[in-house]
Formats: sequence, C-alpha cells, structure tokens
Amino acid sequence: MNPACSRCNKIVYPTEKVNCLDKVWHKACFSCEVCKMTLNMKNYKGFEKRPYCNAHYPKSTFTSVADTPENLRLKQQSKMQSQVLYKEEFEKNKGKGFSVVADTPELQRIKKTQDQISNIKYHEDFEKSRMGGEAPSPSPQPHSTPAFNQQPAAPQNFNYDPTPEPPRQAAAAPPPSAGKRYRAVYDYVAADEDEVSFQDGDMILDVQQIDEGWMYGRVERTGQQGMLPANYVETI
Repeated sequence: MNPACSRCNKIVYPTEKVNCLDKVWHKACFSCEVCKMTLNMKNYKGFEKRPYCNAHYPKSTFTSVADTPENLRLKQQSKMQSQVLYKEEFEKNKGKGFSVVADTPELQRIKKTQDQISNIKYHEDFEKSRMGGEAPSPSPQPHSTPAFNQQPAAPQNFNYDPTPEPPRQAAAAPPPSAGKRYRAVYDYVAADEDEVSFQDGDMILDVQQIDEGWMYGRVERTGQQGMLPANYVETI
C-alpha cells in the first residue's frame, strides 16, 4: 500500500516519492515551510522534521531585555547586594594577607581620613619631641680660629614651659677663687643682664665654675663681672 504525503495527505506513488526527515513527500510538495520553494535532497535544511530553504531556516538568537522599571529595580538591587557581600568579605579577610582592593568612593574617603589622622599625629609627636628635647652642652674649643669665622653657640635651655618665666635676677657673685685666670678665645656679647661681654684675648679673672656650660668671672679690661659661656675661654 502506498503511503500518504506529509504535505497534502494524498497517496505518493514510487515514481514521485521523496523520503526525507522520516516522512514521505511528493517531489512537488517537498518545499520550504515559509516561501514554498521546491527543495531537493541537496539544498534543504531540516528543523523539527520540517524542510526549510537556507534563507528561512530558523536561527537561534539572543533576545534583548527591555530596560523596564522592574528590570532596572532588579538590576539595582543585585548591585547593592554585591556591594554588601564584598564589604562583608573584606571585613572577614582584613588582616589575613595582602589583596588587591578596588578603589571604591567609600574606601577612598576612608583612606584620605586615615592619611589626615596620620599627618596630625606625626606633627604632634614632632612638636613634643622638639619642645621636650634638651640640647647637649657644647664642649670647650681649642685656642684656634674657627673655620669660616664661626663662633660656638652659647649654652641654651630648650625645655619648654608654657608658664611665663619671671625676669631672671642677676646672679649673686660667688666668692672669687684666687689663681684661676682664663683668656677669651672668641668675642661674646652678653645676652642677659647677669652676663658679661668680652673680646678675643681679654683676661678673665676671679673665675668661678657654675656648671659645665657657664662660669662667673670678671673681665680685666672693662672691670665688669658676670656670667660667661665656658666654651668661649681657655685656662691660662
């Protein structure tokens, strides 16, 4: 018994029969499902057991999703969830090792704040160390002309005290010590009322040692007496 055509459901005789796609067709009925162009075994393409020409063969394509308000809301929600998960992972892994962290606006703000705090802390520590430090007493210089005509600095006190210092009273003259004579090796100009000025080569008499940096004596040339820096004179 002859089978029926898959297109027209009429009987197909052997002289006009086409076996394709597990079906039987008339030669004239074996055509494209879209444009009805007659096909043969060389130019057809099957899709779901239906013949198509090359131009109308169904192709799988990606469909674009419209940016509807609902899709935009879901997109924003997914982005927020990703940021929350990122921050949670960052807090968990903080201190466990070095990792590359994206420069988000929030992290940039935190980094800038930390840099400002570090700078303020550095300046506070620097001011404390500068004001709280104490300069060492200069050692006596030999009787020679200093390089570049520089004179040694007189001893100074760098201890900082916010309370205003009352005017320093003139130091009482200690008892003279006979036999102690010094000669000035540099010029010195008194910086306070209880100090004495002298020039290079002046004789300093009745010298009394006060501490490692200061002495008390009388300038033979002027007759003035008072405190003088110990590293500006030498023993005769």
